[in-house]
Amino acid sequence: MPEVIRSPKVYDAIIVGSGAGGGMAAYVLTQAGAKCLLLEAGDWYDTAKESTMFQWPYNVPQRGLYDPGKPNGYFDPGYGGWHIPGEPYTNAPGSDWLWWRSRVLGGRTNHWGRISLRWGPYDFKPYSRDGKGFDWPISYEDLAPYYDKTEELIGVFGTAEGLENTPDGKFLPPPRPRCYELLVQKACRKLGIPCIPSRLSILTKPLHGRPPCHYCGQCGRSCGTSSNFSSPTVLLPPAMATGNLEVRCNAMGREVIMGRDGLAKGVSYIDKKTRREYQVRGKMVMLAASSCETARLLLNSKSPAHPDGLGNSNGCVGKYLMDTVGADGSAGYFPAMTSMPPHNEDGVGGMHLYMPWWNYQKQFRHELPFSRGFHIEFGGGHGMPHAGDFFGSEQILGGGYGLELKQGIRRIYGAFIGFSCRGEMIPNDESFCEIDRNTVDEWGIPVLKFHFKWSDEEIQMAKFAREAFREIILTAGGESQGTYSSENNWGISRGGEIIHEVGACRMGSDRNKSVANPYCQLWDCKNVFLTDGSPFVSNADKNPTLTILALAWRTSEYAARQA
Repeated sequence: MPEVIRSPKVYDAIIVGSGAGGGMAAYVLTQAGAKCLLLEAGDWYDTAKESTMFQWPYNVPQRGLYDPGKPNGYFDPGYGGWHIPGEPYTNAPGSDWLWWRSRVLGGRTNHWGRISLRWGPYDFKPYSRDGKGFDWPISYEDLAPYYDKTEELIGVFGTAEGLENTPDGKFLPPPRPRCYELLVQKACRKLGIPCIPSRLSILTKPLHGRPPCHYCGQCGRSCGTSSNFSSPTVLLPPAMATGNLEVRCNAMGREVIMGRDGLAKGVSYIDKKTRREYQVRGKMVMLAASSCETARLLLNSKSPAHPDGLGNSNGCVGKYLMDTVGADGSAGYFPAMTSMPPHNEDGVGGMHLYMPWWNYQKQFRHELPFSRGFHIEFGGGHGMPHAGDFFGSEQILGGGYGLELKQGIRRIYGAFIGFSCRGEMIPNDESFCEIDRNTVDEWGIPVLKFHFKWSDEEIQMAKFAREAFREIILTAGGESQGTYSSENNWGISRGGEIIHEVGACRMGSDRNKSVANPYCQLWDCKNVFLTDGSPFVSNADKNPTLTILALAWRTSEYAARQA
């Protein structure tokens, strides 16, 4: 057996993962005076030096058309992807789960959409409302102060609207809507659908030494000026400035090491550069590797006291895995937007308006064929063209070559608007992950096997969303593009495709039915805490990152008090 290198130093906390949850844990604990070691499975990433936000699509072959040799694209900083060489995962028969891993400092916070929506009171108590799924052991009121602090720290723009179950926050001013967004908003008003300013963690005013967004529209590439939120630009620098944080990259977590006293004493990891195993010691362990990776770590952390994995004495680790319901690809062609003079519509890197769920009363009264809600995201405009922007437009172009083709493209460019649904999945018994006993990764660590299934609730939601898109497009004077049917489940996304996976280590008030207590502290080991999306009990239609940040702040503050 190769030698295991054991560190003599004992840290106050070992943090596994450097994304939203791990970065927030590092920020809160180091501010409280804790000496922390942060382990990141990917490379170091410096957004100021390595971001490609100022490169144009025409700087790369075919304007960035998918290249098998560059599965993350030419600009995306998220080293990793759906399938990472040497790091497999498997699907059980009949399942088709996609698992995105982001192997870089800061994880997915480098390239996420930055949609930052507070969950509402209904979202924490869904079972009490419709009798399906489970209630959280905490309420909106418990997390509201941490939403406040998180928004004030990272910067979120938006407007106070007073909408049902869409709480307002501590907002910066929003950017003005673009031309095509005003067209959609006008149609939504006719239909009684709210269409309001988005809530994104992108600065529109200076904040804590960070400049406001300069509207280059390249937020998905990671911001070289720190004008939007990412863990390496907002959370890790102040944590490191305390002198209390050490960061080790290329550290692939293997397991949590247990002591004879029943407490965790550290973490074992593989140094991906040297392929040697290290054991580091800490008084507590904060797991923030992402929902599935955290579940994998716990299931692989076997000991005489925990033969089925740490935290898994009741068999709950890995259970009730959830993703967001997606219905993407619906688009409209709007003749009124053709032949418009070129103008700058870059704005922030994302939508300036969106449509929050509006049918709460019908839903509560069971007037809809599904029980939960969704929101609508949409995009279009006259930004710099990328590969694929004109796919499906051949019939409208009517052919052509050379000058005729160029003129046709100039005429229709900016006349397409795409619509997407982001909806709530109800947890079910058939969606979970477990260790595949027959497969290991290149580091010798057993991998995950996924089981996943959408219920009819989610499929009916996708159908309703498609119908809503079509109604908005027609009301706005557009022509609906694309068709979907029951044969392909109304074009519902594959499990994991939206990259909003949460759950697998849910919190609760009953230790026999949950992995962690209401402070995301393992029932089976009081010095191990979860600060990513793994303790989520449900998965509201609101994107999960803001809630991960707020919950991680609450958990880390509690852990500091306990220490």
